[in-house]
Amino acid sequence: MGISDSIINYRRFMKLRNYSHHTVKNYMNILRQFVLWVDVMVEDVDHKKMLDYIEWLLHRRLAAKTINCHLNCVRCFYDYLYYEEGIRVKNPVKTGYTLRLPKPLPRSLKEEEVAVFLSAMENIRDRAMFLLMLRCGLRVEELSELTTDAIDLERRRLDVKSGKGGKGRLLYLSDDACHGLENYLKVRCARRAKKVFLVEKGRYRGKAISVRGVQKRIEYYAKKTGLKVSCHTLRHTMATQLLNADAELVTIQDLLGHTSITTTQRYCRVSNLKVQRDYFSAMDKVVRGQNL
Repeated sequence: MGISDSIINYRRFMKLRNYSHHTVKNYMNILRQFVLWVDVMVEDVDHKKMLDYIEWLLHRRLAAKTINCHLNCVRCFYDYLYYEEGIRVKNPVKTGYTLRLPKPLPRSLKEEEVAVFLSAMENIRDRAMFLLMLRCGLRVEELSELTTDAIDLERRRLDVKSGKGGKGRLLYLSDDACHGLENYLKVRCARRAKKVFLVEKGRYRGKAISVRGVQKRIEYYAKKTGLKVSCHTLRHTMATQLLNADAELVTIQDLLGHTSITTTQRYCRVSNLKVQRDYFSAMDKVVRGQNL
């Protein structure tokens, strides 16, 4: 069996494992590039060759996160060759080859910045989209894939079925998010379309708005308001606001769809209001105890 057949089989394997369309497409592109780059048989690639590959990726000035994605893709492919196709080949990607990544704190908008951001929106669709991201913590992919049958306005709920890793979750609508969504559904340009958010102008009018389409709209408002804001900033803002309002960390984890509580705990480091309240509350008890 040739390497091309193995790559095709690996693509089928990922689809059977319910990998997202985006992940399958990305992995296939990375593997094709890797196979074209190596000047030896794939079975003969060793650790030294992988170091050369990393150096080549660095020379192309790819971000460390992107390079790690390349390495993870190649590592998974060699695992597939070994365990699924029975090809006794050593995996050339060592764990220590992963590049170290900076861990910046999640950035969130201040209350006054949220007000400026929302007040800049005259478009009903855009206001509904970004209120859902801000109040429900939707990822941009989840927003783009949201369908009309996932909305329950009567019980003010969203049933997100296309979450990261194929995991669904139940979300709830705040007053302003529910109101914004209702207003948009009344004027939506294609009533029978399955996807909720649609393109409103041009040749693709009535088609589902793409991830890039949503990102371009938030870039427009970022420029209009002078704010440093992205789709993920809205998600961070929602988590930080809930934490400052004393929501339990496990509740926020469930709403955001985080697999690990460690991911959610990162928001504690930027939630200064809660830290401040907890400090003074605890210190008051300490001081009163010493004065007894």
